Amino acid sequence: MNSNTRLQMILADSPVGIILRAIAQLNLPDWWLAGGAVRNTVWRAIFGNDCALVIKDFDIAFFDIQGNRSQELTAKAILQEQFPNQEFDVKNQASFARWRDGERTYNSTEDGISQWLHTATAVGVRLNAQGEWEFFTPYGLDDLFNGIIRPTPVNVDNNNARQKASSFLQKCPYLQLA
Repeated sequence: MNSNTRLQMILADSPVGIILRAIAQLNLPDWWLAGGAVRNTVWRAIFGNDCALVIKDFDIAFFDIQGNRSQELTAKAILQEQFPNQEFDVKNQASFARWRDGERTYNSTEDGISQWLHTATAVGVRLNAQGEWEFFTPYGLDDLFNGIIRPTPVNVDNNNARQKASSFLQKCPYLQLA
């Protein structure tokens, strides 16, 4: 079984699989669900309940050069209404630098996700118009499946990446630092 198929099998029968369908219906341009919801679902599936990392929120990244914050807030409100017990973080990667100090401008959703703190977090999934799963894995899936916490290349010297890694290790003792 290839890595994408394995990832789909883990996520399909989880809250990610359910919420992915609702995100697809929003028709956000060039969207991906990435981040902790994907990472923590996989790590819990692999390492079991002793891994205390849970889904804090669903990170939805999209890219719309003409978009604005109201677009993000509307998408979040729609999802929050459908899933009142979940949290959603919807961010237009095209406008990220406009309101987040120190961030550079991204030229695509994939560009933004590939800059996230860790390789196991920079994993995107989505459903296409035909309802088929698609995957964005700029660093592959080995770190995710092996419980490796590795900063992405731009975050090697980032103190936030080190702090997050430390918190992951406290909650899931099976993980390893790269």
